Formats: sequence, structure tokens, C-alpha cells
Amino acid sequence: MSTPFDEQIEELRAGYQAQLAQVGELQRRMREVTGTATAKAQAMKVTVGPQGEVLSVEFPTGAYRNMAPKELADLVVSTVHEARGKATAALAEVMAPHLPDGIDAAQLLRGTADVAQLMPPEPAMPDGVREYVDQGRVGRRIGEGPRIARN
Repeated sequence: MSTPFDEQIEELRAGYQAQLAQVGELQRRMREVTGTATAKAQAMKVTVGPQGEVLSVEFPTGAYRNMAPKELADLVVSTVHEARGKATAALAEVMAPHLPDGIDAAQLLRGTADVAQLMPPEPAMPDGVREYVDQGRVGRRIGEGPRIARN
């Protein structure tokens, strides 16, 4: 025979399984993100992956042949940088709906977000489970050590 507590635990498990499936889908979508940039005069085209790794470099025209080495090097760096920015923006767009309110996905990806905001002050749980945890079998609250009987 199941108790209300057992039912709440099963609800938590089902919720967890649903979240786990969502995380798997999110990871798949994140792995598929790319960013592509084309340099001026189509001298070069770069595609990068979700972590900014260069996936392809193309030279659609022969414009690069007339460039000085420094000019071509600068073009490569700026085009890769632009493609990475586009990939980061696309990744942020995929992630944003799954982040808590107040967390900017682009800032998170750049490492400038306040990641402490990702953690709630208390774990989320149904009232019945919260009461059970707070009262517990030994009648102690979260964060308290074991109670010692004093005679």
C-alpha cells in the first residue's frame, strides 16, 4: 500500500525523468549549433562549432591571392572571430529558455554571468516532502547536526 509520501516521491521521479529527457534534447541541439561568417568580398568563409572550433574554411573567390600575408592573417582572425560570435549567439538562443530568470545565456557562455544565481536558496520540492525533510524521522531541520539527548 502506498502512502502520500510514496506518491510524492514517484511524482518527483517522474519529474526528474522528464527533466532528464529535456536535458538530453538540449544537449543534442547545443551540439548542432554552428556559426558561419563570410569576409568582405567573399574572400573567405568560416564555419565554427558550438565551442568555437573551426569546422571549415573556404575561399569562394580568388580574392585572397592578392592580399599581403598580414592582411590575409587579419582576415582569417576577424572572420573566425565573427563566426564564433554567431555560434555563441545561436547557442545562447538554444540555452536561454532553459535557464532561470535573470540569467543571461550569452553572459553565461562568455563566463561573465553571476553563476551563483543558478542555484536556488532552497531545493525545490513539494510541501509534503519539505515537511518530511524538515521534520525528518529524528526531528531535525536541514543544516542541523544530530540531536544529542542530555540527561
